[in-house]
Amino acid sequence: MAAIQTALNLIAYTPARTGDDRRPVSVVHALERTLPGLRLEWTITDDHQILHLPQRDAWLARARRDGGFPPVCNNDEQQPVMLSGMLRSSSSAPGGHALLEVHLELPLDGSGAAAADVLEAVAENARAFWGQASPSGFGSEVAQQLRHSAQRPESPPRGLPMLELPWHLSSPSIPFHLGWLNYGSADAARAIGFPDVDRDEDLLARARRTATGGWVVQLTDTPLDLDVPAHLDALKRAYARFPEIGGRSRP
Repeated sequence: MAAIQTALNLIAYTPARTGDDRRPVSVVHALERTLPGLRLEWTITDDHQILHLPQRDAWLARARRDGGFPPVCNNDEQQPVMLSGMLRSSSSAPGGHALLEVHLELPLDGSGAAAADVLEAVAENARAFWGQASPSGFGSEVAQQLRHSAQRPESPPRGLPMLELPWHLSSPSIPFHLGWLNYGSADAARAIGFPDVDRDEDLLARARRTATGGWVVQLTDTPLDLDVPAHLDALKRAYARFPEIGGRSRP
């Protein structure tokens, strides 16, 4: 599969898989409803070959890969889409509870509306605690914010706040960090105190409520670009508003 040059990377943090867990199938169906014409009917083998899945749903329902699920994709080198799941072990997850991370990579079209629909579809059908979607490369910015030791300097690049490592957070409902588009379950919204009608007017103007009582919040009209001063300011304001995110409100 060709590399995606301009991609949207989405991740949703969900409860670990147990028993007859058909959430991967539900997520695929939701994506195909949200993006008409998309068919995730192929997988990538261990030797990097594309394999068609004529019984995709049955295969995906029983497929396991180290606590997650193997990738499914659309076999389109021009507009590649890939979905997969991986386990975050209890030792590296908040509260000592393992998580299933659902990862999606798809072309970035610059439209927040379509991307928000995709984030909502994945997160709601995966029963996510929280999730985010950002342009490819954004993860490297977040990595520079992580506090790996008490001796690490307190000033990450761009003046963004330091963030605690995920396993130092008390609950899986507390987001590790912010992105361009942000999903929070009803529990996650309560954990960070969103929304407050007196303080969140700007955020609510770019927010939508989901069917389960969660929220999708978009920080900027166009994909987040931290080289754009207005985008960087929007991200800083959001972090200042929600000190719980990244464990920054701990004593």
